Amino acid sequence: MRDKINNEYFNWLLELICKNGFSSRISYKKLLMHLHNTEFIFSIPNDGNRADDGIYLRYRFALVYDALDRDIIRDILDGPCSVLEMMIALCLRCEEDIMDDPNVGDRTQQWFWGMIVNLGLGAMTDTNFDRADFEQKITKFLNREYEPDGKGGLFTLKYCNRDLRTVEIWHQLCWYLDSIV
Repeated sequence: MRDKINNEYFNWLLELICKNGFSSRISYKKLLMHLHNTEFIFSIPNDGNRADDGIYLRYRFALVYDALDRDIIRDILDGPCSVLEMMIALCLRCEEDIMDDPNVGDRTQQWFWGMIVNLGLGAMTDTNFDRADFEQKITKFLNREYEPDGKGGLFTLKYCNRDLRTVEIWHQLCWYLDSIV
């Protein structure tokens, strides 16, 4: 049962960011699985809120997955927040709480894949996946060793007077959104 719930949860996460998004010949499952198997660690205290949002996705999943007791699902999906969960939760919060516009439609996938590209992972389809390169880029992100303007992190800001390596992810997102509207 544990494997079944874990697989269904992972597929549910993928549906949030991949639905109708790619040709049937292009797959990012290896990349997304590695993001899901990588713990989101943080050094800036308020980024703990991003981890909490990621963990909250499990509760959201339990609400839509009605076949079992929700407590059983939460017990099975216990553990630290993954990078994938944090990123998806950030995109959902961005879309649902800040950028919601019925005239434009849901841009959750756009926010997510923009972060993937900025992390330098956009070319890592299943046929091009390079584990060593993935590990190097994710470690750089998690250790905040990316460029001061955010290049190599989740967001790049051309005209920012702050070193984004010292700024919580939520503020990076808000400043990024300000820069594109």
